Amino acid sequence: MATRRLRSSTVVLGGMGLLALTITSCGSEPDKRCADRTTQKTLPSSECRSGGSGSYYYGGKSDSGKLQGGSFDKSAVDRGGFGCSGSGGG
Repeated sequence: MATRRLRSSTVVLGGMGLLALTITSCGSEPDKRCADRTTQKTLPSSECRSGGSGSYYYGGKSDSGKLQGGSFDKSAVDRGGFGCSGSGGG
């Protein structure tokens, strides 16, 4: 009887973990960095605040200070996550 109870607890805990993973991955925001739209070089975050010359770049990676593989359009970057619709948001 103890073995049956242990298996049941493992299934419940595993299911809760999977649910938590699904919720957190669907609600995640893509990484964002401040960058120059023309050169795609990273800028200090203060340049993306009102009146600054930068724009937020979502996703992608930085290689030697230049961003690639992402987009300035937040809705174009899909975080994906298990169980997500993939419709993009924003």
